[in-house]
Amino acid sequence: MLRAGMIRPLGAGLYSFLPLGYRLLKKIMEIIRDEMDSIGGQEFHLPALNPIELWEETGRVRAFGDTMFHVKNRPFVLAPTHEEVICSIAKNHIRSYRDLPQIWYQIQEKFRNEPRPRSGVIRSRQFFMKDSYSLDTTAEALNNSYELHASAYRNIFTRVGLKFFIVGAASGAMGGSASQEFMIESASGEDTCVLCDNCNYAANLDVAQSNVSPAQRNGESEALKEIHTPNVRTIDELKTFLKVEESVLAKSLVYMKDKTPVLVLMLGNDQLNETKLASVLGDNVRPLQAEELKALTGADGGSIGPVGLSIKILADKRLEGANNLISGANKNDYHYANIDLGRDVKVDGYHDLRVVHAGEPCPVCRTALRIVNAIELGHIFKLGTKYSDALKAHYLDEEGKE
Repeated sequence: MLRAGMIRPLGAGLYSFLPLGYRLLKKIMEIIRDEMDSIGGQEFHLPALNPIELWEETGRVRAFGDTMFHVKNRPFVLAPTHEEVICSIAKNHIRSYRDLPQIWYQIQEKFRNEPRPRSGVIRSRQFFMKDSYSLDTTAEALNNSYELHASAYRNIFTRVGLKFFIVGAASGAMGGSASQEFMIESASGEDTCVLCDNCNYAANLDVAQSNVSPAQRNGESEALKEIHTPNVRTIDELKTFLKVEESVLAKSLVYMKDKTPVLVLMLGNDQLNETKLASVLGDNVRPLQAEELKALTGADGGSIGPVGLSIKILADKRLEGANNLISGANKNDYHYANIDLGRDVKVDGYHDLRVVHAGEPCPVCRTALRIVNAIELGHIFKLGTKYSDALKAHYLDEEGKE
């Protein structure tokens, strides 16, 4: 775009659109308007400068953190998105179920304080975005609006000639019960996606699953015993020291949810997906610091295990039903052998918590999965009542009840 004379940089993450670039931008905007209008959308233009108290009501000042621009001498922020403003308008204008459903959208400049702007206009601090909001009365109506938007997005990206794919995704700071991203494969993309070329399964790495084999029950459960493992701190070191397979080793990680410690048990060298963990536990989850870990368990990292700990314990699904496992004994330089999770540990829940790797079998058809870099083109969310409840944006139903 620089070489073609479409844009010129003004500062880090700031670009001026020159006549050729702006003409192209307007053509894309008209395609977007055409498709949004075709699903019943009504176009708005909302202020980029918002009172901070509106965002404090939904708790998103904290959720966005340093990526939100704040005005120094006034209680205002520059909006990175407009859910709060839309709910504020709906609160004052939507009185009855007869006024619903609605689809409101805008194409407007947004501001996000990217710490490291890069990739030209893809990751910039000021950018154009189309954001759309549906107002619905029921979950069924919400699903219908969601599908209308998905159809409009497919049409938009097809009309501009992009070879896109759709992935399941995490909702992040937006919240909500479900979301999908529209992606395009690119070596320079900052998102990581998992794809199956056979059945077209696709998911963002944050939520991707695979059909990787679980840990198997290993004969009869033997008696729990403590073994001396001097200076052994990692799964690889433990595997070498004991001359065992990785499939009998369990790794313990301890996190803090608000003020409650939670031990997370993973098989071998499986990597914990912290996005999946947050989807189970909710927000405000962090790993324990070394001194906190020692105070809680009596041991340093590498010697932590689930046996004898009176805290909440979650385990990855691969470990469900496993026995004769080896994990830390909560005493430096010692591990327990022959752990039976059903006998020796109170597991509070088994969940898919691991990061998927290339080559693992697809969860749908078992074909080897491929991992690619991609650029996000669009994102749709089922937000439910997250924002309308926070801002008390309600209406009267058929019986006159709020």
